[in-house]
Amino acid sequence: DIYEPEINRLLRAVTGARRVHVFDHTRRAASDNLRRNRTMREPSSVIHNDYTSWSAEKRLAEMLPHEAASLSAQRFAIVNVWRSIAGTVETMPLAFCDSTTLADGDIVEVTRQARDRTGQIQMAYYNPAHRWGYFPHMTPDEVALIKTYDSAVDGRNRFTIHTAFADPASAPDAPPRQSIESRAFLFF
Repeated sequence: DIYEPEINRLLRAVTGARRVHVFDHTRRAASDNLRRNRTMREPSSVIHNDYTSWSAEKRLAEMLPHEAASLSAQRFAIVNVWRSIAGTVETMPLAFCDSTTLADGDIVEVTRQARDRTGQIQMAYYNPAHRWGYFPHMTPDEVALIKTYDSAVDGRNRFTIHTAFADPASAPDAPPRQSIESRAFLFF
């Protein structure tokens, strides 16, 4: 496999993590036809973050059961590596909320029942003080790193609220977005 070692090298270089463990890949497409024919999921247009403290610890225990206790005793994070897999992203790009604009009470933890497990995600209440940004026209040569959990409680950003959105600047006949997000544990 070429892709996981590439992600591993990228995340180590960018974050300084001493160890990276890629544990999940999700392919998404903004087209019913593509999703049917290629077993891809729909882009998530719900404003959310993938993990809470509880669900991050739980996921670590599920993925690395024999090491979870020792690994969670030190700082660890979960980062999504997001990229296009079919040309330039012209529809349903990702938007990210500046975490410094989140106020106490803006985030709520929500239980999420998947086919094979129960987890928790974070969802955000609307607040006009939130600042949002996105990377228009991302190509397969570019990636977005999304920190969805950090065990450090020293004042740094611990998570990233994000969503896919219908960009009003997208051409009506733009090709549907196709992307992959790979999730990885980072150990420091």
